[in-house]
Amino acid sequence: MQVNFLFKVLIRKVGSSFGQDKFLIGTVIIGRGMSHIGRLSGLRDMKLFVIGANGRTGTQIVNLALMRGHEVTAFVRSPQKLQPAGSLAIVRGDPQRPETIAAALPGHDAVLSAIGPHPREALRPSTLLTDCARATVEAMTASGVSRLAIVSAAVLFPEKGLFFAFFRWLLRHHARDLYTMEDLVRRSGLAWTIARPPRLTDSPDLTYRALRDALPPGSRTMSFRSVAAFMLEAVEGQSHVAEIVGLGQ
Repeated sequence: MQVNFLFKVLIRKVGSSFGQDKFLIGTVIIGRGMSHIGRLSGLRDMKLFVIGANGRTGTQIVNLALMRGHEVTAFVRSPQKLQPAGSLAIVRGDPQRPETIAAALPGHDAVLSAIGPHPREALRPSTLLTDCARATVEAMTASGVSRLAIVSAAVLFPEKGLFFAFFRWLLRHHARDLYTMEDLVRRSGLAWTIARPPRLTDSPDLTYRALRDALPPGSRTMSFRSVAAFMLEAVEGQSHVAEIVGLGQ
């Protein structure tokens, strides 16, 4: 039986993008096969390129990255949806066109991709994620940027039970696109991390559990913000390189 130990830690005082000071609390879970959780300060300031920055996970990545003192480039189709900030550069572009990504990418330390379809589109055949991943890999290779963290989904894990069987059937088209996307990333030659979260919810909670090649036991939901925290920790600490990581809360 796996035993986990939970404790809360006061990480550090940070300035938000609105100039307010905040104390951030992280929960750490230690156990066999689990990564530590909630480390909120990176090893150094980084220049991060966020694809899908207008989405629910992408906006959380941008927000947390700015709070941690990173420079952020938000690569989006609709720049008017984002609020300007001191360390935030907003670039308009098409994530399915490698030349538009490559034009803005040089000089960045890592790419964080949080592209996802509209919920209704996830029920239909699509190659959106594969096309965006192909463009991203091509642009990163051309620009000499090697670190990539990308969001996939837990539906690709072979979990047992009616709950998971139903969602595998319901999201079969989405799963096919996700699988092809992941295969492309795995064969890219980049220093990649693939995050597979379960169903995502709106919550300020930053805590998460992370397990290589499997969904953490009992994981049914987690917050968009928690996924963002994992993505940032992975690139800040150069952890989970060449790993598919199941997430939970």
